[in-house]
Amino acid sequence: MAKFDIIMPKLGESIIEATITRWMKNEGDIVAEDDAIVEIATDKVDSEIPSPVEGTLIKRFYNEGDVVAVGAVIAQIDIAGDVVDDSVAIELTKDEAKSNSVKAHDLSNEQVNIISSSSSDRFYSPLVKSIASQENISVSELDKIAGSGKEGRLTKDDLMNYLKSRSVTKNALPEAPKKEIPVQPKIEQPKVLSSAGDQIVEMDRMRKMIADHMVMSKQVSPHVTSFIEVDMTNIVLWRNRIKNSFEKREGEKITFTPIFIEAAAKAIKDYPGVNASVDGNKVILRKNINIGMATALPNGNLIVPVIKNADQKNLLGITKNVNDLANRSRINKLSPDDIQDGTFTITNLGSFGSITGTPIINQPQVAILAVGAIKKKPVVIETPSGDTIGIRHIMILSLSYDHRVVDGGMGGLFIKRVTEYLENFDVNTSI
Repeated sequence: MAKFDIIMPKLGESIIEATITRWMKNEGDIVAEDDAIVEIATDKVDSEIPSPVEGTLIKRFYNEGDVVAVGAVIAQIDIAGDVVDDSVAIELTKDEAKSNSVKAHDLSNEQVNIISSSSSDRFYSPLVKSIASQENISVSELDKIAGSGKEGRLTKDDLMNYLKSRSVTKNALPEAPKKEIPVQPKIEQPKVLSSAGDQIVEMDRMRKMIADHMVMSKQVSPHVTSFIEVDMTNIVLWRNRIKNSFEKREGEKITFTPIFIEAAAKAIKDYPGVNASVDGNKVILRKNINIGMATALPNGNLIVPVIKNADQKNLLGITKNVNDLANRSRINKLSPDDIQDGTFTITNLGSFGSITGTPIINQPQVAILAVGAIKKKPVVIETPSGDTIGIRHIMILSLSYDHRVVDGGMGGLFIKRVTEYLENFDVNTSI
């Protein structure tokens, strides 16, 4: 019997697990190529996993509601002929697979990188990788451990025996002087009591994930926020002039969002330091400019679909992309690829009437731009004949940034450059 393993796929940057929400095939069912086998969900998106082969589903390693690590084997299909790739023909018991998922949930980014950032010609099961990460064993060290499994594969028992022998060797060596490390106080949430008449509502899965991600971001990055006013009058008048003809011609609306994305993409080209991520003591300057747009969902939650290579698209292309992603966000039709690989995020606080705010950085990015509501205000207008007061459409931009790598100078210059692109918008632009 030739077996093909179905793997939990990579679902987005920083996502290491997903929840199985519904099995669409039962054990014993015939599966055609591209048939959907299972529905899965993360804090970002719900999706289906199709079968890349045809055959019979012979094993499901998880139940509905189980949390599964990315890279874990979730099902097995019996196919005719030889398995194309021996590396996918690894059998896991249900207990091993569940153990892998639980341990992967507890891995820190540093532990995961021990395995994922290294390469080896030797295959290691997700369970072995999980244990190795927790024990800080590098791939080069794993490669030296003899395996007793099929074709020399390293099993869980092989690794556990190695750890025992390594521990004995380590204990036989003289102890190095212990260095006192100051104990950091543990931050605990205050106990909250409910009173008579209070309504208690359980957070849904997405809200729990968002809460964890936001707390993590504040702990990881020292946040600083800069603010600046923008005169949006030319853009408001331009949009008012073309919006009806555009909707009649294209069958969709044009909002301010594409204009914000275009201006941010241009400014990133001028100041690429805000289009980055931090890896330990290294800064990764991203080549691509992929701008996420925070989108509110009907249930009150938030999702961030991504405009890929925004700097390479004209205003019409960005507008089409924005409308498509926004519409599919609201009806839960985004694919995992739609929310992956963002390098910078824009959130529109003005859509709810807020004039400004201090958004939390979307890790592992280093900056997020917030646009406030556009309000008519009396302002001083400088003219060759002297100053005068006029009514202008004013908006406040705010930029939250990671002060480890973006200082006030770069943050201020970047947000100022975005402002210049918006205020110098060409009112003769055709779209």
